[in-house]
Amino acid sequence: MTNLNPLDLFKQTPPKLGYEVLKYYAFDPEYTNLNNGSYGSLPIPVLDAVHKLTLQVEANPDLFHRLEFQPLLIDVRRRIAQLIGADVDEVVLVANASMGINTVLRNFEWENGDTIIGCSTTYGSIDRTIHYLGDVKPYPTVKQFTLQFPTTHREIVANFKEFVAANPNVEGKKTVVVMDSIVSVPGVKLPWRELVQICKEAGFYSVIDAAHSIGQETDINLSDAQPDFWISNCHKWLSAKRSAAVLYVPRRNQHIVKSSIPTSYSYVSPADRKDANFVIQYEWNGTIDYTPFLSVAPVIDKTGKALDFRNWLGGEHKINEYCHDLALKGGKRLAEILGTRVMDPEGDLTLNMVNVELPFPKSVRPTAEIDLKFKEKLLRKYKVYSAHFYHNGCWWTRCSAQVWNELEDFETIGKAWLNVCAETLEELGLKPEE
Repeated sequence: MTNLNPLDLFKQTPPKLGYEVLKYYAFDPEYTNLNNGSYGSLPIPVLDAVHKLTLQVEANPDLFHRLEFQPLLIDVRRRIAQLIGADVDEVVLVANASMGINTVLRNFEWENGDTIIGCSTTYGSIDRTIHYLGDVKPYPTVKQFTLQFPTTHREIVANFKEFVAANPNVEGKKTVVVMDSIVSVPGVKLPWRELVQICKEAGFYSVIDAAHSIGQETDINLSDAQPDFWISNCHKWLSAKRSAAVLYVPRRNQHIVKSSIPTSYSYVSPADRKDANFVIQYEWNGTIDYTPFLSVAPVIDKTGKALDFRNWLGGEHKINEYCHDLALKGGKRLAEILGTRVMDPEGDLTLNMVNVELPFPKSVRPTAEIDLKFKEKLLRKYKVYSAHFYHNGCWWTRCSAQVWNELEDFETIGKAWLNVCAETLEELGLKPEE
């Protein structure tokens, strides 16, 4: 912990975004972090606030859990609801986006003849969840909408319209579409609002995996966009403690999500419900560490939480304007160093994550051995990291631009990737593609 008092800190002039912000994070000074998108990173003021809250919990666990916890959680939900344009009683906290999406999908009463649609770029565990549901009775049909990048929003919308027209609802059955707002890999923004509207017109349910949205995508207004379900991690881009996520279920669909996972002691059978039973189930469904949930917004001393820190730095728009601009410039610089290309050169699909092709043979397919070599070399030898993946016949890296990064970081990781690719090819006995 530090002696940094948020009351004093937030009265000071905030640092210039970039390297001046590094002192407010606990990074190893030798480490260059261009992978915020995977796990997020906790600011020291938020870390200190969480420590203070933890001490309060441990001073009297019964007092905290039985009397003090609930109003604090309601306050956090209220702040998140304001940020995403929702009503407070349509918003609950869950451990992570995967848990939130599983909660939604496993609460549908599936029937034979129902359809679940995922995408070729759906996050791994969510893709596996969809297939698992198709593997057990009553065996809903699983279909996939193919997304291949590079592409454009216009092409995505046109292709999705064609896909929906070719896969209409079966009378008396339901179709549920799981789609990203921002894809994990490649790290690209989808035209999810337009896709939601297409689903609505087709009579499909839309489940939006917005794991990367809150804190990266500004001016989210769910009351206007009207997805049927929307789930986003707060620990990735919003600077909260791992792990915390928001699950948005509008009132019109809360009857579908009958039970939290695990089922809460507050669960009431639908036939016996006289009052709303959705929110209360997420206020206590088992003993866990609730400090990550409470790290999102001001509670207790009204200072030191993720939203306080971000507001001090300049607020959501200033932060994301900086990160977006850096992602565009950094991607171009990285492509120059690697002698390759940026996936989205015009930046239409880019927010704060940029995808650049790696100088690694296209003919070499992904293996666990290559994956481990990349990770070991990047993290242990070169002390840098950006995500890597194989998509549409090419190797890519996804770099996340955050408030502590500057253009030099892209140059550092570019030099590291040149070495990593060359070393890996040599160890595998392969030659670079001409």
